[in-house]
Amino acid sequence: MANDEHKISLEELYGRLGSSASGLTGEEAGIRRRQYGLNVLEAGKKSPLALRFGKHLVNFFAILLWTGSALAFLAERLSPGEGYLYIGVALSVVVVLNAVFTFVQEYQAERIIESFRRMMPVTIEVLRNGVRDEMQSGDVVPGDIVFLEAGDKVPADGRLIMENSLKVDHSSLTGESEPQLRTLECTHENILESRNMVFSGTLVQSGDGAALIYATGMNTQIGRIAGLTKKIGETASPLRKELNHFIRIISIIAIALGVTFFIIGVLMGNRLMGSMIFAIGIIVANVPEGLLPTVTLCLGMASKRMAKRNALIKKLESVETLGSTTVICTDKTGTITENRITVNTLFLNMDERNVHEESIESLPGMAELLKISALCNNARKNASGEFHGDPTEAALLSFVKRHADIEKMVGENMRIREVPFDSIRRRMLSVNSANGAETAYLKGAPEVVIEKSNSILYRGEVIGITREHRDRVMHYCQRLASRGERVLALAYKDGFFGMEEGFVFVALVGMIDPPRKGVAEAVSKCRMAGIKVIMVTGDYSVTAEAIGAMAGLVERHKANIITGEELERYDDGLLKGFLGKDNLIFARTSPAQKLRIVKTLQSMGEVVTVTGDGVNDAPALKQADMGVAMGMCGTEVAKEAADIVLLDDHFATIVSAIEEGRTVFGNIRKFIAYILTSNIPEILPFIAFALLSIPLPLTVVLILSIDLGTDLLPALGLGVEAPEDDVMKRPPRPRSERLLTSNMLFMSYGVTGMIQAAAGFFSYFVVLYSGGWTWGRSLAQSDPLYSKAVTAFFVSIIICQIANVMVSRTRKESVFKKGLFSNRLVLLGILSELALVWIITDSPTAQKIFGTHALTFFEMSLAAPFALLIFFSDELRKAMLRRGNMFVAKHLSW
Repeated sequence: MANDEHKISLEELYGRLGSSASGLTGEEAGIRRRQYGLNVLEAGKKSPLALRFGKHLVNFFAILLWTGSALAFLAERLSPGEGYLYIGVALSVVVVLNAVFTFVQEYQAERIIESFRRMMPVTIEVLRNGVRDEMQSGDVVPGDIVFLEAGDKVPADGRLIMENSLKVDHSSLTGESEPQLRTLECTHENILESRNMVFSGTLVQSGDGAALIYATGMNTQIGRIAGLTKKIGETASPLRKELNHFIRIISIIAIALGVTFFIIGVLMGNRLMGSMIFAIGIIVANVPEGLLPTVTLCLGMASKRMAKRNALIKKLESVETLGSTTVICTDKTGTITENRITVNTLFLNMDERNVHEESIESLPGMAELLKISALCNNARKNASGEFHGDPTEAALLSFVKRHADIEKMVGENMRIREVPFDSIRRRMLSVNSANGAETAYLKGAPEVVIEKSNSILYRGEVIGITREHRDRVMHYCQRLASRGERVLALAYKDGFFGMEEGFVFVALVGMIDPPRKGVAEAVSKCRMAGIKVIMVTGDYSVTAEAIGAMAGLVERHKANIITGEELERYDDGLLKGFLGKDNLIFARTSPAQKLRIVKTLQSMGEVVTVTGDGVNDAPALKQADMGVAMGMCGTEVAKEAADIVLLDDHFATIVSAIEEGRTVFGNIRKFIAYILTSNIPEILPFIAFALLSIPLPLTVVLILSIDLGTDLLPALGLGVEAPEDDVMKRPPRPRSERLLTSNMLFMSYGVTGMIQAAAGFFSYFVVLYSGGWTWGRSLAQSDPLYSKAVTAFFVSIIICQIANVMVSRTRKESVFKKGLFSNRLVLLGILSELALVWIITDSPTAQKIFGTHALTFFEMSLAAPFALLIFFSDELRKAMLRRGNMFVAKHLSW
């Protein structure tokens, strides 16, 4: 495409396309369909289901567990009957179950997205063989002439060859909120701005016309943007990066310890097979096998909670990414505003009045205002009782409906003539007859209407208009416009003889697409949370600034505004400097410019969330760390590119989702700290076995029963813990902040883990010595005393983990303030731990599988003092943290 289709003559365009005013023949259209393909956007290629499922089976963590499983099966073959078969099966099942669960969650979200798809109208009227014929919009080809009427979606890009008061809503493509009248003349150098053009996917608001199609499918403006979106690759979420880092660190620790103790075992003269089995035990003890299932379940439950709050998650990891957000780039129409124009202000009797005042109906001149608004109007009521047509005219009728009977008014005043609104005259005139008398009603741009008026209706009397009156009217016109209101002037004239002069000026009407309720509070919450909010819109700067001030995005008269035209002259350095300021608004921006803004912010180290609904938003949505599309008014291209779809199109929902995301990250960190703690009492028995020549205090099968059994549900309970009071009062998590920190490792391994290990060894040796064991004496695995001692070690870990899960529920807040019984899933997890302990220790079948033995109440309570120590020492740590103790904050907080 030459991209000059709006500037050249129609004759030249017909020649270029090989078409004429008679359109194409069916034969010509068939040839072009084979040449250009169907008039459809190419869907993004999706991987086969099997491949998408398979990728969850071969990530780094899965490969590590597969390796452990293979080694366990090998150990079972070489040394059968020692429980390694169960280990191999358990590790394999963990990988498969996690893959299944993750795949199902992603697939369900994808299917929900599919249910939101709005198909474009499948038929359109086309001139073929010189005859108007209805056909599939996908069959439209370059050179076709299509006919457009109110309610149609334009099927392809075209140049207008006929129009009758045609008004098209381009907001999905350009972001411009107000539908614009079309014309047959070129009005702008930029093809998107020129009003003699129509573009694929845009909506005809009113009027009718015909267009010569010059581009279809992926060659349209919308197709180009879709193509730009497809070129942007997928980026790993912050959570995925952190989980990968965490898994690498833990795996390195596990493998290093396993290899080290394998070498030690060999050097001490142990059998090669025995040393290898010992190494497997060390690795299994270190690797938190339940981590990924727990993370996936946690994210899945968070996504369900967010769905209840009208945020649909397409990718599970997107939940946490929102919590890392440092900058939100939001559009205006439909997200910040209601996308519903309403009458807001009247300038009547030379005075400004709010439409919500109780006394407004009795004001002098109100009857004339209502009559002009209803009669000089082409909007109509649809089957559901709503007004449709031009948005400003629909807003006027909605206002009139609250104060008068529209049907009666229209019935008593028959229209006999109309001069429609156009971009040159900038006014609409309606001549109506009532009881044999004609009255002309005029509405339009204030400067046009005031120019045609020589009188003014003031407090019920018609008086001559003066220069002071004109100046005051224009002053209030500018005042309303500065608040983001669209201003229309209304006038009438008794008797009409073709002369558009001598009108009586009645009023100014200010209309606005108001900010949604709760947006200002949500923006304030963002500021408190250290999140910068930037408006990036295709609308004009005056409107954007006014709405931004009303919504609390910018301070009134202090906004830093840059238009797309100005942005073109900014190099990257200047843009970065501008983005460092506050109170930012980008107005009249193009898709490429919005994408550039996002990329620049990311290069500055920001985690960027972008909202959008139009096709023009798709590239930025795809590039952003978090793309948020509108579910109600958003285009399918925007929804496809986004990570989250808002079901209510409300900015405040984004902020709720950010709070949820922050909570999720904190909760994931809590249950990681919880499951890491048990690694120390699981590892130290193997070290003691190797160095002290004592019977192995804990078997690999029991380690797996902790990691995959008793720890799983309590960890999941931590994943749904309610947010702490300060979750939205803290700054966003820095990119450099790790999920696994040195403080967390120290607290889990060096403090709580050591207390748990001490509890285990204490119980283990008490049982052994009370059973008559002496140091240096070996015990067979089948010996009841050995089984009882091992069981005591195992039970001690569980009892300490009960205390650990309670203290892990809060980062800083006292668990007593939070409520000991406020998290039902944690309580259910504790009950499940106790139930599993009872089954493993008391069931004859389980005793054979796990090598356990029943314990007395005294033997089970040996670990209780250690559990109390964990609980109350952590409460003391949190109290010191709340009091601002710097040592605790620096070294003992996570």
